[in-house]
Amino acid sequence: MKGILPRSLFFMALFAAVIFSILLALLGLPAVNTWSVLWEDFVAGLPFGIWLFVLMVALSTGISWWTESLSRSKVQEIEEIFQALLRNDNQTVIEAAQMKTLPPKLSASILKLQKLLESQRKSLARIANERAETQDQLIQERLVMERQRLARELHDSVSQQLFAASMLLSSMTEGKEASPALLQTEKMVQQAQLEMRALLLHLRPAALHDKSLRQGLFELVSELKEKVYFTIEHKLEEVPLQKGAEDHLFRIAQETLSNTLRHSKATEVHILFIERDNFAILRIQDNGVGFESEQSKSTSYGLKHIEERAIEIGATSKIVSVPSEGTIVEVKVPIERKIPDDTNSVS
Repeated sequence: MKGILPRSLFFMALFAAVIFSILLALLGLPAVNTWSVLWEDFVAGLPFGIWLFVLMVALSTGISWWTESLSRSKVQEIEEIFQALLRNDNQTVIEAAQMKTLPPKLSASILKLQKLLESQRKSLARIANERAETQDQLIQERLVMERQRLARELHDSVSQQLFAASMLLSSMTEGKEASPALLQTEKMVQQAQLEMRALLLHLRPAALHDKSLRQGLFELVSELKEKVYFTIEHKLEEVPLQKGAEDHLFRIAQETLSNTLRHSKATEVHILFIERDNFAILRIQDNGVGFESEQSKSTSYGLKHIEERAIEIGATSKIVSVPSEGTIVEVKVPIERKIPDDTNSVS
């Protein structure tokens, strides 16, 4: 209420000037014989001049209080609108600006400000999303480059040394009766080779880039045939799939073959990628040791990863394992075919 006193003084001065002008017009210039009515005439026991002063003070105070309350309500209304702008509550801002309790120019300015802030928020959100996507792309590119660097170093150093050790042990165990320890060492080196090849398989790029899934699988199988001890048979067809589905299936094939190298002890692996009944079918079968139980299947990270990747592309996965007979991993992806547009056909 600090603004009431200055307003009251202002209105008192204004009323005093008005009353003085009226008295000047009615009584003429101030003189004792003409202006004595102000202190000689009494109304309800008080001089007429005192009543004029009291009336002037009452009117000034009342008008000051009324204008102060009105301005405060307007300021509070504007403050609520700005609080709604800060909360991004656009509906409240629009309703408040359209209630016509504010001056039209102020309402129009508030609506323009609301639209500007909304546009700025959308622009900032879009920039943040683009920056996050760019950052993710950079991270993925760096990860791929690092994986490829590690794969090259492992292949050129550790893998070559394991191969040399394996050849040396094979030459030592041929032609004469080898000690059990030497044979066991040879098996351990061969298993380490399989583990290393499985690791290198994991480190391969997961994306096919400009290749089809059939081409990627064919190159993967050709590379494995040169490095593994077991037989790999394959039947690969060209199947029309979306790029994302092809990349996921390629990664599933990598995961499955990696598990086969590390755990299956298989001598034969059959890889099938065909189209049947509007489904793309990827099946990898080995004749290895299989799983001991469903618990082994549920606790395997690699198999869980396969199932998750299949779900992401709307596919169904089936993993069947029989102890001492082998494992089958099968993924079926529905093929989405474009429906021909008949609207442009000539009847």
